[in-house]
Order: sequence, then C-alpha cells, then structure tokens
Amino acid sequence: MAVQSTASQIGDTDAVSALAERLRENVAKCIVGRRAAVDQLLVAMLASGHVLIEDLPGTGKTTLCKALAASLDCRFTRIQCTPDLVPADVLGVNIFDAQTREFEFRQGPVFANVVLADEINRATPRTQSALLEAMQEGQVSVDGETRKLPSPFMVAATLNPVEMEGTFPLPEAQLDRFLLRVSVGYPTREEESEMLDRFRGSPAPPELDPVATPDDVFAARRIVQVIRVEAPARDYILALIEATRASDKLRLGASPRAALALQSAAQASAALDGRGFVVPDDVKHVASAVLAHRIVADSTATLRGQDTAGIVSEILRSVPVPLDA
Repeated sequence: MAVQSTASQIGDTDAVSALAERLRENVAKCIVGRRAAVDQLLVAMLASGHVLIEDLPGTGKTTLCKALAASLDCRFTRIQCTPDLVPADVLGVNIFDAQTREFEFRQGPVFANVVLADEINRATPRTQSALLEAMQEGQVSVDGETRKLPSPFMVAATLNPVEMEGTFPLPEAQLDRFLLRVSVGYPTREEESEMLDRFRGSPAPPELDPVATPDDVFAARRIVQVIRVEAPARDYILALIEATRASDKLRLGASPRAALALQSAAQASAALDGRGFVVPDDVKHVASAVLAHRIVADSTATLRGQDTAGIVSEILRSVPVPLDA
C-alpha cells in the first residue's frame, strides 16, 4: 500500500513524537512489548546512527529490524555473517558481461536502507572493516569507483553473547562506530502469553503496510538536529564523559565521539517525547546504550564481576544533575 509522504506536516517536535507513535503501533503488530528496544532503534534512526544488538537467538532481533523497515517503506536486507564471507559478498562486485563486453556492477546487500548484519563477530576482520567503513562514510568503493549508499541508511549488527567460539571480536575502535548498543531481552510472562495467543497457528509475523516514508525520516532528522542543548545539559554530558575517563574501574574512558553521540541520542530522545530541548532525563535514558560499549573495564573490576553497563550506572548515580537544567 502506497503512503503519501507527510514530511510537509512534520514541522515541530510534536509531529516527530506523533511519527514515532505511528511507528511504534505498527511495529507492535509484529512484536509484542519491547517498547524500550523499539524506542532505541527510533533514536538511532533519527540521530543517523547505527545499532549493535547484543542478545540471545530467538528474541526477535530480525523481526524488529524488518518491521521498522517495512513501517518506513524502506528496503531491508539481512547479511548472515560467517568466516567465509568476503567484502565483495557485502559490498558488491563487478561482473564482466560477455554480450556488452563491459563490466556491470552487481550491488551487494549493503545497498539497502536497513541492513541487518547477523552475528557480525563471525565475519573476519577484513569483512567487518568493509561493512564498518560503509557505515561511517555512507558509501562503498569497489575497484576504485565510489558508490553512494541509499539514504536513510542504518546498520543493525547483532552479537550472540553466549556462543563465542570461532568469532572475531570487534575492536574498541570499531565498537565506537555504533551509536547505541541495545538488548531486546526476553518478554514478560504476560507479553509471551499474548504472543502465543496472537500468533497461534501462524508463527510468521504479518506483513506490515508502511505508515511513513523516508522523506518523513529526513524531515524528522532536521528537527532533531536543532533540538536545543542548553549549557546545563551540555555540562552534564561533559561531566559524565569526564567521569568515565577518571574512573579507576575503567582502563579506557569515553572518546570525544562518545560525547557527540550522547548529545545526538539525547536530542533524539527529547524529540520522541515531543520536546524541543534536552533535559537530564534524556541523557540518563540513553547514557548506558551510548557509553557502555565504548568503554573498557579495568581487569580488577572485571574479576569482581562488574560490567561496563553497571559502571555507567554507578557514574550516573555519582555525577550530580545540574539544578537549573
């Protein structure tokens, strides 16, 4: 079903919030619950970022990303990462056409709006680098020729936190390229009961009609970019970043790119709530998803069973919130 673009109607943060609500309701036809995970994907989309989804198999990662793409009338592709995957399998390849006697470029699966890189840590570092370069630059280079990727463009890469045998962990510099690290998580008992009732006899999720267009995303992004971040909120962001660098539980604190990511994600979070300015709760809401995968715990903290998400939570409790924010 074709959808008429409502980009001209999106002129303020209330319209961005309304757009987000339409997307939530449409995705909910395929995914029961998972409101937090849906909102985090929306934050990444509105902030022009990418998402690392670290969760167990069967929790709905693929369904969630596919539902978001369908709701936005965007093209979705899925890349199953394996050790024998090579960059050409992701980016595309030039094939010689014997009839025209010319090389023809065959696009790889990265030429889509929403790309799911399933179990990215099973791909070799060379293939990982090719995908991450496409994420950063929004373009690919094959045989010396540069080609632009579609827009909007978002990569959702998954990691299985249990099966680590035969994997190639992403180095810190590459993890830093992801705006957010999220977890879908198990549903509650009530949500799982509803899921069993709703999809009884039909395990495949329903096909979704789009409720928005890429133009709506572009318009919403322009609004997010001008969400106000006043001095108190900005100082709070800087205080959190500095606290990660000063923590004796971390051997690697947050980078300047992390500070920019935290601000962008907070702006998107504010827009989802229909506000034109960032408040400390926006920063707190996205801080763990933005920072936890960008910092590295000290060996002592690791031996004590402390992970980076827990350390970020401690920092959030210890850093005072500006009173006039």
